Amino acid sequence: MAAVTGLVGVALCAVFGLTLPDHAAKLLIDRGGLLYPFSVQNFMWVAFCIAAGELAARMRAASRELRQLRLGYLPEDPRTVLQADDLGPIYRRVREGGMAERCFLPRLISRCILQFQISASVEQCTTLMNATMDLMAHEIELRYAPLRYITWLIPSLGFIGTVTGIGHALAYAGEPGRYQEPTLLTEVTGRLAVSFDGTLVALVMAAILMFWQNIVETREELALNASGQYCLDHLINRIYVDKAGRPA
Repeated sequence: MAAVTGLVGVALCAVFGLTLPDHAAKLLIDRGGLLYPFSVQNFMWVAFCIAAGELAARMRAASRELRQLRLGYLPEDPRTVLQADDLGPIYRRVREGGMAERCFLPRLISRCILQFQISASVEQCTTLMNATMDLMAHEIELRYAPLRYITWLIPSLGFIGTVTGIGHALAYAGEPGRYQEPTLLTEVTGRLAVSFDGTLVALVMAAILMFWQNIVETREELALNASGQYCLDHLINRIYVDKAGRPA
């Protein structure tokens, strides 16, 4: 995903460089810079496309998790009570669905059923489900670690571009005999404007990514919480154990 979206970012920079007028190119890609096409702005766009692609993938994953809740793995009739003989067919259906190792809900159901078949204890099933949900929440957090780094990296690149641009502008103004040129002020302020515009673009990119990331991460966390609630309501609280502690 990172390789593909990185190439998309490179292609986007190439399109900008070929089609944008000079004033827009200075704002977005610094086409007149000394290091172009290896400018800071181009690296920012590549990083932005990589992060956007990863966020799109995470959004699809969250939608897939929410769809699992509508597949009816467990009986949802409030009058239904699950006995030990009912768990085997449910387990097989979950495992045959192809998502038993990928999505939250099938993983929770299959682990809880296995735990109950081993221990015949609803309490141990509940403990296992809580531990599994904690691990899944940590798994979600780890998935967003690269995105958090990119969201931090883009403004950093913008500030690096600004500092570099200021240095180049001052070096240009300090060249011998340059102070006598009537266009010196216009040239220096133009270079400084490009540098500060790069920081502005970086901050806008970071704001967009942070907003999008919060939406997607919240959606995944809601999917996990809904999966745990579904498993608790329709599996843990439905299993019948007789007074002797044996599954019915």
